[in-house]
Amino acid sequence: MKKFVVEGGATLSGSITPSGNKNEALPVLAATLLSQQPVTIHNVPEILDIAIMRNLLVSIGAEINQIEKHSYNIVPGHLFSNNPDASQAGRIRGSFLLAGPLLARKKSIVLPAPGGDRIGLRPVQTHLSALEKLGTTISLNDDGFYEMKTDGLKGAEIYLDEASVMATENSIMAAVTAQGRTRIYNAACEPHVQGLCNFLVMLGAKIDGIGSNYLVIDGVPELDGGEYTIQPDHTEVGSFIGLAAVTGSELRIKNAGVKYLRMTRLMFEKLGVEAKVEGDDFIIPKKQKLTVQRDISGGIPKIDDAPWPGFPADLTSIMTVVATQCNGAVLIFEKMFESRLFWVDKLIEMGAQIILCDPHRAVVSGPTVLKGARVSSPDIRAGMALLIAALGAKGITEIHNIDQIDRGYESIDERLNALGAKIKRVDE
Repeated sequence: MKKFVVEGGATLSGSITPSGNKNEALPVLAATLLSQQPVTIHNVPEILDIAIMRNLLVSIGAEINQIEKHSYNIVPGHLFSNNPDASQAGRIRGSFLLAGPLLARKKSIVLPAPGGDRIGLRPVQTHLSALEKLGTTISLNDDGFYEMKTDGLKGAEIYLDEASVMATENSIMAAVTAQGRTRIYNAACEPHVQGLCNFLVMLGAKIDGIGSNYLVIDGVPELDGGEYTIQPDHTEVGSFIGLAAVTGSELRIKNAGVKYLRMTRLMFEKLGVEAKVEGDDFIIPKKQKLTVQRDISGGIPKIDDAPWPGFPADLTSIMTVVATQCNGAVLIFEKMFESRLFWVDKLIEMGAQIILCDPHRAVVSGPTVLKGARVSSPDIRAGMALLIAALGAKGITEIHNIDQIDRGYESIDERLNALGAKIKRVDE
């Protein structure tokens, strides 16, 4: 096991380029199984979750060749199994994305309950209901694994009871080669869902309504091969904006995917964080005067997440750290996951003034001087938030369980050290 030892207080400078979007790369890798032709994927992030997904594809017979860093050629033509390695599948939530493609290709699959971040209950019933509508029979076996079978997927009208990203993606992948037309209502439309749709269309799928919450999919007999590039990770961009704000640094975020950052910019502006746009680059000026922008009535403003195009839930942890450095008080309202705020005790230990009102709401008052401490990363986004807090703190911070950070951020210590950070990766 490794840990980060972080010396805070350094001012960073320079340029950084976001990795490919993890939450797009995972379903795109799964969707390669829908074709029997070679597919090349570029800008794939080198992170733990992606490595596990590659292992899962190999475990059922896909051939994967790395042609250069971040680029892979996948040959999915000869799958010898419909049951991915259970020990690997139980490590990440993205493993459940194999349900749709393997039901389409092999007509059955056995999957354990998905792993991943423990930020709430995160049930998979929405996935299961959608797949049942498309003609799948689902049961739990004695090991608690989901056994799914179909005699052939058929188009259907699907009303998702929540705008679940992964349930939408599973529905799309199951529908693109199903017989007939599928209509998906209340579909998620995040950038990574749009990316998956665009990838499938490139392979020959017929999908209308991309970018909206209503998708119409006409099944095709088969998909072709092709070449596709994963979009930049807008969550990583938001993390770097927060990093610049907390450390008082000037950073240029290159190839940031500016078109997907409107709501992110709006929420950072509520905390007094300004950004400049040059082409597709984001520039965060140094030593900004961070001040919470109070409502006209004088009320405490809130940072709240919502399904796209609302503020991404994955950035609420980052915003919590930024708020500790702002003059004023703000309400962090995490609507989507009932355990995501349960890490703020670690920030309080570092000196933050935070009142956790209930599982979904916390009031942050600032500015406060953060100090080094020994903390542990509970999930990907809280782990990155703690790393940002450590870089803005006085003294030395030890961050344990950094595998969680590595699951979502590629070589983050090396990339930030290149900007002037002082992060050491050492043995526990």
